[in-house]
Parts: sequence; structure tokens; C-alpha cells
Amino acid sequence: QVQLVESGGGLVQPGGSLRLSCAASGFTFGNYIMSWHRQAPEKERELVALIGTAEDATNYADSVKGRFTISRDNNNNMVYLQMNSLKPEDTAVYYCRAVSPTPNIYWGQGTQVTVSS
Repeated sequence: QVQLVESGGGLVQPGGSLRLSCAASGFTFGNYIMSWHRQAPEKERELVALIGTAEDATNYADSVKGRFTISRDNNNNMVYLQMNSLKPEDTAVYYCRAVSPTPNIYWGQGTQVTVSS
């Protein structure tokens, strides 16, 4: 059974930091490109950051470049999103996604991030 389980969301003040985690199971994690997406109320879901299978290829939305860092641990089937200098506009539900070359696409259930004073 495929599972992507996000954790680490919460309420943080502007300028603060959070680290999101995504635990993957039920598929060959090392073969999948992993990414984080977010969806704010009444907005479309958007790509935040992506990391290739070899851990060395990353891509970021312009809005988060220099503030967010995506990483993965292929030994433990984990992907992370370190979020620094958070802004109110980063408030959204954050989703983990896995995509294989086939492609198979899997989504997590999401974790809420709220940036507010």
C-alpha cells in the first residue's frame, strides 16, 4: 500500500522557520522524483520545490528561492522541506508528491502551514 505521510506543519510567526517531513512507503522510493506543492485557500495548487532521484537536482518556485530547501534521504524513504524566513503568503496546505518515469503519481494528505503574528 502506497503511503506519503506529511508532518511538521503548524503555526509560525513571520520570519520563523519550519521543517516539513514526508515519509514514503509502498513503492521504490529511489526511483521517484519527489516534490512539495502547496495550495492556499481559493488558489490553485502550485509546485514549491522538486528534487531528482539522485538527490543532486533541485528546482524551486521563484517565490521560495533562497528561503526553502528540499532534500531527501533515500536510505530512509524521507523527503524534507526546510522553510526559513517564512511570510504570511506562505500560508497553505503543503503536499508531498512522488512521480515515477512510468508515470505513477502519488500524493500525501497534506499538512497545514500558517504564518501569522
